[in-house]
Amino acid sequence: MPDQLSTRNQFPGVVRRVEIDGVVALVEIEAGPHTVTAIITRDAVQELGLAEGVEATAMVKATSVMVKRTES
Repeated sequence: MPDQLSTRNQFPGVVRRVEIDGVVALVEIEAGPHTVTAIITRDAVQELGLAEGVEATAMVKATSVMVKRTES
């Protein structure tokens, strides 16, 4: 099945903002109560047809995650 991925952390949502600056773009996806922000290429934005209001899924596969305790 060609559309299957090994990425387990998938966050379906809606694109809320796209800012293109030169060859890169910042894309914000509202996924439930969270916002996922990604920097991708301008070409990827155009090829995927990303724009405000478009449904999209953020897929996260990271080699490390840093955590800091929040002061109360």
